[in-house]
Amino acid sequence: MNITDFIYTMHDYPTPVERTVHTVPFINRMIEQGMAADMILVTEALQERQLSKIAEQIASDDNIKVVLLAGPSSSGKTSSSKRLCIQLLASMKHPVALSMDNWFLNRDQTPLDEFGKPDFETIYALDLKQFNENISSLINGEQVALPTFNFKEGRQEYRGETLRLTDDMILVIEGIHALNPLMSEQIEEDRKFRIYAAPQSPISLDGENWIPTWVNRLLRRINRDYQTRGLSAQQTLARWPSVRRGEQKWIEPFIDEADAVFDTSMLYELAALSTKAIEVLSEVPHDSEEYKYAEQLINFLRMLKPIGSEQIPINSLMREFIGGSIFDVV
Repeated sequence: MNITDFIYTMHDYPTPVERTVHTVPFINRMIEQGMAADMILVTEALQERQLSKIAEQIASDDNIKVVLLAGPSSSGKTSSSKRLCIQLLASMKHPVALSMDNWFLNRDQTPLDEFGKPDFETIYALDLKQFNENISSLINGEQVALPTFNFKEGRQEYRGETLRLTDDMILVIEGIHALNPLMSEQIEEDRKFRIYAAPQSPISLDGENWIPTWVNRLLRRINRDYQTRGLSAQQTLARWPSVRRGEQKWIEPFIDEADAVFDTSMLYELAALSTKAIEVLSEVPHDSEEYKYAEQLINFLRMLKPIGSEQIPINSLMREFIGGSIFDVV
């Protein structure tokens, strides 16, 4: 197997090597043969091509003023929205990136889940009325004061940021609930373009046993939470069941609403995540409920040859989870 075989499978060509390329042995062989850089650069180029095609589709319709980009936890929504903005600039549009997180309700207004704890996964943790009113006003050419959510204080703030859309401007708004019709019910359908961004291409241990893509996202989140949010691997593992329940309830039922799907999988990502993830997972206490899951993840990651972060481009989606991104993704 070589880089050409990999390229063929990423283009969905019918090929007998398809079940072999996306396997741990193939990835290890590429790294051992000194072809990690080729694997990284081709993966990044093919991902960029996806975004270019989506941007062209958006730019070709002058009615579209709002791009809504959704995806589950650690799917790479923030990096994807930033990179899409660059592609829209190349298509002679003026994108403005916004995060739905800034429309969170104040923490004391957050709904409670069935366990009596704040439910940050529900769409009702967001101020739907204010979001719809703000976006509708922007589409109508009005100047709007934009909120910012202070996560440390748990409340919405106004810091003097305002926005008025010109004719060539397009809003690019990312958030886990972006596909939910409630999120944009006051915005006319022909003004919206919806994107679902998430890993779509699983890695296999041997060509027969496949690793669910949520494992990629969990490992991404473990690295990111530890580096940027001060959370241990044990804390992230403990929260993951709640995160998955929220995804199954609030995100997955609306995937068919998407006008385009962006595959954020990267063949090399587990090899790039492995060194730091093993280090962080090794800190999970042996007497904790999360230890058995940490041990399973460590055993899996040790099957992969590691890739150093110095080989990964600074605009890569992967940088959202290993640090060093050119974009503001925190």
